[in-house]
Amino acid sequence: MTVLDDLCQSVIDGNRNLAQELVKKAIAENIPPEQILKEGLIRAMAEVGRKFECGEYFVPEMLIAARAMQNGLSLLRPHLVTAKVAAVGKVVIGTVQGDLHDIGKNLVAMMLEGAGFEVIDLGVDVSPGKYVQAVKDHHPDLIACSALLTTTMPRMKDVVDALKENGLRDQVKVMVGGAPVTEVFANQIGADACAMDAAVASSRAQELILERRKQ
Repeated sequence: MTVLDDLCQSVIDGNRNLAQELVKKAIAENIPPEQILKEGLIRAMAEVGRKFECGEYFVPEMLIAARAMQNGLSLLRPHLVTAKVAAVGKVVIGTVQGDLHDIGKNLVAMMLEGAGFEVIDLGVDVSPGKYVQAVKDHHPDLIACSALLTTTMPRMKDVVDALKENGLRDQVKVMVGGAPVTEVFANQIGADACAMDAAVASSRAQELILERRKQ
Protein backbone atom coordinates (compact mmCIF):
# COMPACT_ATOMS: atom_id res chain seq x y z
CA MET A 1 0.00 0.00 0.00
CA THR A 2 1.14 3.56 -0.71
CA VAL A 3 1.21 6.33 1.87
CA LEU A 4 -2.02 7.72 0.37
CA ASP A 5 -3.71 4.33 0.70
CA ASP A 6 -2.60 4.24 4.33
CA LEU A 7 -3.85 7.79 4.86
CA CYS A 8 -7.20 6.94 3.34
CA GLN A 9 -7.56 3.90 5.61
CA SER A 10 -6.50 5.85 8.71
CA VAL A 11 -9.33 8.32 8.13
CA ILE A 12 -11.86 5.55 7.48
CA ASP A 13 -10.73 3.94 10.75
CA GLY A 14 -10.94 7.28 12.58
CA ASN A 15 -7.28 7.22 13.66
CA ARG A 16 -6.60 10.95 14.14
CA ASN A 17 -2.95 10.73 15.16
CA LEU A 18 -2.05 8.35 12.35
CA ALA A 19 -3.86 10.53 9.81
CA GLN A 20 -1.71 13.49 10.82
CA GLU A 21 1.48 11.46 10.70
CA LEU A 22 0.65 10.15 7.24
CA VAL A 23 -0.12 13.63 5.92
CA LYS A 24 3.29 14.72 7.22
CA LYS A 25 4.87 11.71 5.53
CA ALA A 26 3.11 12.40 2.22
CA ILE A 27 4.26 16.04 2.32
CA ALA A 28 7.83 14.93 3.13
CA GLU A 29 7.72 12.62 0.10
CA ASN A 30 6.86 15.65 -2.05
CA ILE A 31 3.48 14.28 -3.08
CA PRO A 32 1.48 17.22 -4.52
CA PRO A 33 -0.98 18.66 -1.94
CA GLU A 34 -3.92 18.28 -4.33
CA GLN A 35 -3.12 14.59 -4.76
CA ILE A 36 -2.93 14.12 -0.97
CA LEU A 37 -6.30 15.82 -0.65
CA LYS A 38 -8.06 13.89 -3.41
CA GLU A 39 -6.48 10.43 -3.11
CA GLY A 40 -6.13 10.45 0.67
CA LEU A 41 -8.74 12.59 2.44
CA ILE A 42 -11.54 13.03 -0.09
CA ARG A 43 -11.39 9.37 -1.14
CA ALA A 44 -11.63 8.36 2.52
CA MET A 45 -14.69 10.51 3.24
CA ALA A 46 -16.40 9.23 0.10
CA GLU A 47 -15.96 5.71 1.45
CA VAL A 48 -17.20 6.77 4.89
CA GLY A 49 -20.30 8.22 3.24
CA ARG A 50 -20.83 4.98 1.32
CA LYS A 51 -20.53 2.94 4.51
CA PHE A 52 -23.07 5.19 6.22
CA GLU A 53 -25.55 4.85 3.37
CA CYS A 54 -25.12 1.05 3.42
CA GLY A 55 -25.69 0.87 7.18
CA GLU A 56 -22.12 -0.22 7.95
CA TYR A 57 -21.37 3.07 9.71
CA PHE A 58 -23.56 5.19 11.98
CA VAL A 59 -23.27 8.80 13.19
CA PRO A 60 -20.57 8.08 15.83
CA GLU A 61 -18.34 6.35 13.27
CA MET A 62 -18.87 9.19 10.80
CA LEU A 63 -17.94 11.77 13.43
CA ILE A 64 -14.77 9.91 14.39
CA ALA A 65 -13.72 9.58 10.75
CA ALA A 66 -14.53 13.22 10.03
CA ARG A 67 -12.41 14.38 12.96
CA ALA A 68 -9.51 12.27 11.72
CA MET A 69 -9.93 13.88 8.30
CA GLN A 70 -9.92 17.36 9.87
CA ASN A 71 -6.72 16.57 11.76
CA GLY A 72 -5.02 15.69 8.50
CA LEU A 73 -6.58 18.61 6.63
CA SER A 74 -5.38 21.12 9.24
CA LEU A 75 -1.79 20.18 8.36
CA LEU A 76 -2.43 20.04 4.64
CA ARG A 77 -4.38 23.30 4.27
CA PRO A 78 -1.37 25.69 4.23
CA HIS A 79 0.21 23.59 1.49
CA LEU A 80 -3.03 23.67 -0.52
CA VAL A 81 -3.05 27.47 -0.24
CA THR A 82 0.60 27.70 -1.31
CA ALA A 83 -0.08 25.40 -4.26
CA LYS A 84 -3.18 27.50 -5.11
CA VAL A 85 -5.46 24.46 -5.08
CA ALA A 86 -9.02 25.70 -5.53
CA ALA A 87 -11.84 24.39 -3.35
CA VAL A 88 -14.68 22.46 -4.97
CA GLY A 89 -16.96 25.29 -3.89
CA LYS A 90 -17.78 27.55 -0.97
CA VAL A 91 -20.58 26.79 1.51
CA VAL A 92 -22.07 28.91 4.30
CA ILE A 93 -23.70 26.66 6.89
CA GLY A 94 -25.63 27.24 10.10
CA THR A 95 -28.49 26.13 12.32
CA VAL A 96 -31.45 28.47 11.87
CA GLN A 97 -32.68 31.06 14.35
CA GLY A 98 -34.24 29.67 17.52
CA ASP A 99 -32.51 26.27 17.17
CA LEU A 100 -29.38 25.46 19.21
CA HIS A 101 -28.73 21.94 17.91
CA ASP A 102 -25.37 21.56 16.22
CA ILE A 103 -24.29 17.90 16.04
CA GLY A 104 -25.93 17.31 12.67
CA LYS A 105 -24.79 20.67 11.34
CA ASN A 106 -21.22 20.03 12.48
CA LEU A 107 -21.17 16.61 10.85
CA VAL A 108 -22.43 18.03 7.56
CA ALA A 109 -19.77 20.75 7.73
CA MET A 110 -17.04 18.16 8.27
CA MET A 111 -18.33 15.94 5.46
CA LEU A 112 -18.35 18.96 3.13
CA GLU A 113 -14.78 19.80 4.10
CA GLY A 114 -13.88 16.19 3.47
CA ALA A 115 -15.34 16.52 -0.02
CA GLY A 116 -13.11 19.50 -0.78
CA PHE A 117 -15.43 22.42 0.01
CA GLU A 118 -14.47 25.61 1.79
CA VAL A 119 -16.93 25.87 4.69
CA ILE A 120 -17.94 29.00 6.58
CA ASP A 121 -19.76 27.86 9.74
CA LEU A 122 -22.06 30.50 11.23
CA GLY A 123 -22.89 28.31 14.25
CA VAL A 124 -26.35 27.99 15.78
CA ASP A 125 -29.34 30.34 16.22
CA VAL A 126 -28.47 32.07 12.94
CA SER A 127 -30.86 34.82 11.89
CA PRO A 128 -31.86 35.39 8.26
CA GLY A 129 -29.91 38.64 8.40
CA LYS A 130 -26.71 36.80 9.28
CA TYR A 131 -27.14 34.49 6.30
CA VAL A 132 -27.69 37.52 4.06
CA GLN A 133 -24.58 39.24 5.41
CA ALA A 134 -22.56 36.04 4.96
CA VAL A 135 -23.57 35.89 1.30
CA LYS A 136 -22.49 39.51 0.85
CA ASP A 137 -19.19 38.94 2.66
CA HIS A 138 -18.16 35.51 1.37
CA HIS A 139 -19.96 35.10 -1.99
CA PRO A 140 -20.65 31.38 -1.43
CA ASP A 141 -21.99 28.95 -4.01
CA LEU A 142 -24.33 27.38 -1.49
CA ILE A 143 -26.14 28.08 1.79
CA ALA A 144 -26.93 25.10 4.03
CA CYS A 145 -29.60 25.54 6.71
CA SER A 146 -30.15 23.02 9.49
CA ALA A 147 -33.10 22.60 11.89
CA LEU A 148 -33.90 19.80 14.31
CA LEU A 149 -37.19 21.17 15.62
CA THR A 150 -40.49 21.43 13.79
CA THR A 151 -40.97 24.79 15.52
CA THR A 152 -37.81 26.22 13.91
CA MET A 153 -38.31 24.79 10.42
CA PRO A 154 -40.28 27.90 9.29
CA ARG A 155 -37.12 29.97 9.86
CA MET A 156 -35.71 28.28 6.75
CA LYS A 157 -38.36 30.00 4.65
CA ASP A 158 -37.40 33.27 6.34
CA VAL A 159 -33.84 32.75 5.09
CA VAL A 160 -35.02 32.14 1.51
CA ASP A 161 -37.31 35.18 1.69
CA ALA A 162 -34.52 37.36 3.09
CA LEU A 163 -32.25 36.37 0.21
CA LYS A 164 -35.01 37.33 -2.25
CA GLU A 165 -35.65 40.67 -0.52
CA ASN A 166 -31.97 41.53 -0.76
CA GLY A 167 -31.66 40.51 -4.42
CA LEU A 168 -29.34 37.63 -3.61
CA ARG A 169 -31.46 34.55 -4.25
CA ASP A 170 -30.22 34.05 -7.81
CA GLN A 171 -26.60 34.21 -6.64
CA VAL A 172 -26.65 31.21 -4.31
CA LYS A 173 -28.15 27.74 -4.03
CA VAL A 174 -30.03 26.84 -0.82
CA MET A 175 -29.96 23.38 0.74
CA VAL A 176 -31.97 22.54 3.87
CA GLY A 177 -31.78 19.56 6.20
CA GLY A 178 -32.48 18.13 9.62
CA ALA A 179 -34.57 15.34 11.10
CA PRO A 180 -38.04 16.84 10.39
CA VAL A 181 -37.16 18.37 7.00
CA THR A 182 -38.52 16.74 3.83
CA GLU A 183 -38.24 17.26 0.07
CA VAL A 184 -41.86 18.46 0.04
CA PHE A 185 -41.08 21.10 2.66
CA ALA A 186 -37.93 22.17 0.80
CA ASN A 187 -39.96 22.66 -2.39
CA GLN A 188 -42.68 24.57 -0.52
CA ILE A 189 -40.24 27.15 0.87
CA GLY A 190 -38.33 27.57 -2.38
CA ALA A 191 -35.10 25.79 -1.42
CA ASP A 192 -33.06 24.05 -4.12
CA ALA A 193 -32.52 20.77 -2.29
CA CYS A 194 -33.11 18.76 0.87
CA ALA A 195 -30.45 16.55 2.48
CA MET A 196 -31.69 13.91 4.90
CA ASP A 197 -28.24 13.15 6.35
CA ALA A 198 -24.59 14.20 6.17
CA ALA A 199 -23.62 11.71 3.46
CA VAL A 200 -26.46 12.88 1.21
CA ALA A 201 -25.62 16.52 1.98
CA SER A 202 -22.13 16.12 0.57
CA SER A 203 -23.28 14.58 -2.71
CA ARG A 204 -26.22 16.98 -3.11
CA ALA A 205 -23.91 19.95 -2.49
CA GLN A 206 -21.66 18.80 -5.30
CA GLU A 207 -24.65 18.41 -7.63
CA LEU A 208 -25.90 21.90 -6.76
CA ILE A 209 -22.49 23.44 -7.42
CA LEU A 210 -22.40 21.83 -10.87
CA GLU A 211 -25.92 23.12 -11.57
CA ARG A 212 -24.99 26.62 -10.48
CA ARG A 213 -21.89 26.73 -12.68
CA LYS A 214 -23.81 25.49 -15.71
CA GLN A 215 -26.32 28.30 -15.19
